[in-house]
Amino acid sequence: MYRNIPNILTALRIALVPVFAMLVLTGMSGYAAAVFAVAGATDVIDGLIARRFNLQSHLGELLDPLADKFLLTASYLVLTYKGAIPLWLCVLVAVRDLLMLGGIAVIRYYGKTPNVSPAFAGKLNTLLQTATVLYVLFIGGRLSSAWFTALAALTAFITVYSGLYYAWRHFSGGGDKHFPSFLKRGN
Repeated sequence: MYRNIPNILTALRIALVPVFAMLVLTGMSGYAAAVFAVAGATDVIDGLIARRFNLQSHLGELLDPLADKFLLTASYLVLTYKGAIPLWLCVLVAVRDLLMLGGIAVIRYYGKTPNVSPAFAGKLNTLLQTATVLYVLFIGGRLSSAWFTALAALTAFITVYSGLYYAWRHFSGGGDKHFPSFLKRGN
């Protein structure tokens, strides 16, 4: 039972995605922000529990990043639909994630094991994408504000950069030498 706690928390995060989407679509952004925060907290807590009590599992290694992508992609889709996030940013986020999932599928199809370990660039990407969603939910997402424009531009840059980093890492045999040391795997 205890061994499954991180996976149960990950499943809870996945289950909260449609709740979050429904709250955004019905204009209940305060409740949506609370659900998004709870979903984000499950991500932190499941990781802490898994590492602290050595409860990592193969299922958890697969489900955790999928849950993150599901939450963030759904967030971008519904917030774009509501006009709170620009379409171009939503497309970047969704295309990056689709390409990454497709790349992993191709690697697995050819009998290889993809390196799904997170890199600093990916963690920074998740942080900025999450910050953009939270900004929209808490500040109201004034698309014309200088703060939102700067955040969206930085999020877009890191989204593209981290996608290229993962592609380079997977398809070049792990050639990290062309990336800044702070963005390399294991950091």
